[in-house]
Amino acid sequence: MDKMEEIDFSGVVYLQKEQMWTAARGFANRADERPNAVDTRFGIASGSKLFTAVVVCQLVGEGKLDFSNKLSELLPHAFPQFDVTIHQLLTHTSGMPDYFDEQIEGAFEDLWKKQPMYLMQTASDFIPLFKNLPAMFEPGERFHYNNAGFIALGLIIEKVTGQEFAEVVEERIFAPAQMKRSGYFYLDRLPAHTAIGYVEEADFWRTNQYALPIRGGADGGAYVTAGDMANFWKCLMDGTLLSREILSAMLQVHASGENGDYGYGIWIQGCANSVSKYHIMGYDPGVSFHSAFYPEEASVLTVLSNKNSGARDIIKTIEELNIEKE
Repeated sequence: MDKMEEIDFSGVVYLQKEQMWTAARGFANRADERPNAVDTRFGIASGSKLFTAVVVCQLVGEGKLDFSNKLSELLPHAFPQFDVTIHQLLTHTSGMPDYFDEQIEGAFEDLWKKQPMYLMQTASDFIPLFKNLPAMFEPGERFHYNNAGFIALGLIIEKVTGQEFAEVVEERIFAPAQMKRSGYFYLDRLPAHTAIGYVEEADFWRTNQYALPIRGGADGGAYVTAGDMANFWKCLMDGTLLSREILSAMLQVHASGENGDYGYGIWIQGCANSVSKYHIMGYDPGVSFHSAFYPEEASVLTVLSNKNSGARDIIKTIEELNIEKE
């Protein structure tokens, strides 16, 4: 694909329609010139918020939670002042303060100048970064993308299940969806066949090892392969992970922002009464990711990159090519 060459894309593209089309380009490890492969694991940043949302919806379906439950009642010791609902947390309409506001703050990695990234290993480690900040607006007033809200959801999951967050996702999503190569890996002990994220400077590259929390969690940071994402979309849509009723609730438009409509942990794109795609995305230093499910064709397109950018350009190009062919 010419676009890959044009933007010097580094990563994997995976399109599953009637037939499967894949491409890999660039290096998973630039120092050793180890190339990216179709089965390479990549970080997906905020793309993994959907995993958090799915677990919450599972717990609602099991009667262990309700979308109307309030954070201040579920976690009174940590968040007594945040009278927001699970529904509002899932839809970025809670107004909670954020530990990193993507719409107004600078570089994400600047966070770790005062708070060492190697200490950020669990959801609880993030609480001091936003607990005592003032609310941004009244709960339910509007949409404002919020990372801290998903940290709170992760803490709720841990309380309800009595398990560590990553363990819950592995049991409830990765295992049943046959996502055998996915996980929440530590940056200083990445498993084999994992792409290292790279940040481009003026005349050199550096790894993202000191730019991210050492381990991902409820607001982002999982590692997946393109094939695992295809398995995830299939199992999400066919009822393996959620009942039809709960899945329908997740895929409804609950809020809208500048970047589009939003369900529970998922972006929704369409016109009138027709949905053209459900999609997720993630951007971190050394990470760019887009993955989408197109209901009309039941097709999946995933773009994973170990650079700051590239995924958006590639997915847009492929979508335009598909439209021209039809």
